[in-house]
This record gives sequence, structure tokens and C-alpha cells, in this order.
Amino acid sequence: MTATTQPSRTGTLEIFAAELLEATTSLVPVAPLRDRLEDMSLADSYYVQTVQLDHHIAAGRVMAGRKVGLTSLAMQKQLGVGSPDFGFFFQDMVYGDGANIPASAFIQPKVEPEFGFVLKERLHGPGVTVEQAAAAIEAVYPAIEIIDSRITDWDIKLVDTVADNASCGAIAVGAKPLDLDPSALLDTPCSLVIDGVVTGSGTGADVMGNPVAPLAWLANVLGEQGVALEAGQLILPGSFTKAEPVTAGSTAVADFGPLGSLTIHFTD
Repeated sequence: MTATTQPSRTGTLEIFAAELLEATTSLVPVAPLRDRLEDMSLADSYYVQTVQLDHHIAAGRVMAGRKVGLTSLAMQKQLGVGSPDFGFFFQDMVYGDGANIPASAFIQPKVEPEFGFVLKERLHGPGVTVEQAAAAIEAVYPAIEIIDSRITDWDIKLVDTVADNASCGAIAVGAKPLDLDPSALLDTPCSLVIDGVVTGSGTGADVMGNPVAPLAWLANVLGEQGVALEAGQLILPGSFTKAEPVTAGSTAVADFGPLGSLTIHFTD
């Protein structure tokens, strides 16, 4: 291809979006995007993500909520960033407690234990405070995010994971809210248990210092784009622990002790 026939920058981003859409169904990952577009920016990455979102909405998929990622200091340091990222998920990506989930539906899945916030009112930034975000939470559920990367071998930097819908694969959420007061979120403990072994533990304070802070951040970032978080949506604010890989035969539990738990099983 000659220089005069090279795609424009926007054209390249749309090619990336098409590749990631294809990888979602084919389960064949793609090469890191950052290596194929010079100085790829965060704005470029969110453009790629939005092209995919628009494609899914046009195809009739129904938004169930949003996820916030990179809320722990450890993950931010790993990717060399100083802020979270976000992605979306649809109703057909949400599983319930006790679900049998085919591992073969993912490329390289990992799990993260999280809170699941169901909103009782609309949040439209900018200007949403942590207090306003907390007041908008109707109930707090146990949740697990199944993260998956359409980028080969999880070889990602921030621009790769953002373009890839913040590495969202699927969501599991409990049938019953956790038996807690939202004011106690910072001190609430949670452990990730894989096949009976505790692989990590944390408290709400490990989620960006306050797990409601990512909710306010998300409302404000989306608000700058003219997008609101709607009543009834499920928002995952980030993980208590580092992600752990799972395979067919694995059982994962988000264990909140006496407050409640969520269990999912991975099948062939």
C-alpha cells in the first residue's frame, strides 16, 4: 500500500474497532493496537470503544450497565497510569449466582470480585460528588467481573485495554443485596476464592480509597460526553483484589463473609 492509500487516522481506528468486534465472536485475539498506530491516545482508544458500543446498540443489544477498571494503585502502576478506565456491558453478558459459564466463550478469562451498585436515580455529570453518587445507590450486590482480553496474551497498555472495552468479558451478580449499610462500604471485606483457595482479600477502601469514588468519577467523565448513568443500571466500581485466571472446571467465589457471597462455575 502506498503512502497515498494509507487509511486516515480515523480510518485506522475504525479498522481496530472492526478487528475487536470480530475477535469477540471468533475468539481469535489481535495484535496490540499501540504498536500499530503511532502515538495512539486515550481519546483514540475511547473512539474505538464507542464505535463498538454503537455497533452493538444498533444490533439490538440492551445496555445493562458500566464497569470501572484500574481503580487499584497496583494496577495503575502496572500500566503506568494515574486514573481509572471504563467500559460497558449488555444484558446478555450478565450471569446470576450459581451460574455455569462456558470457559470456551472467552479467550483468556480472569475473575475479579467487586461490589455491584444498582442505581435508584439518574446520575448526570459533570459535577457529581461522592455524596451524591452514594445517595443514588439503591442496593449493593456481590459481583464478579470476568475480564477477558481480545489482545494477544494480555499484552496490554492503557490504550489497548480501553479500546478493548476495558477488557470486559462478562458480569456475574448475586440474587440478593449484601446485608450492609452503604456508609460501611470502606470497611467491608471481600475475598476471592478459586477452587476453595483464597487467592486474595481486600476491603472497600482498596477500591480507589472509596468504592463510591469510581461511581462519581464515571458519572462525571460520561457527563462530559453528554451521557448519563440511568436508574436501574448496574455499575461495577473496581476490584478488591488482583485478577486471577480461570479455566474450565474452576469455581470462583466473591466471599463477603456473613454479608453474603456469589459463586460461579466455569464449564467446558
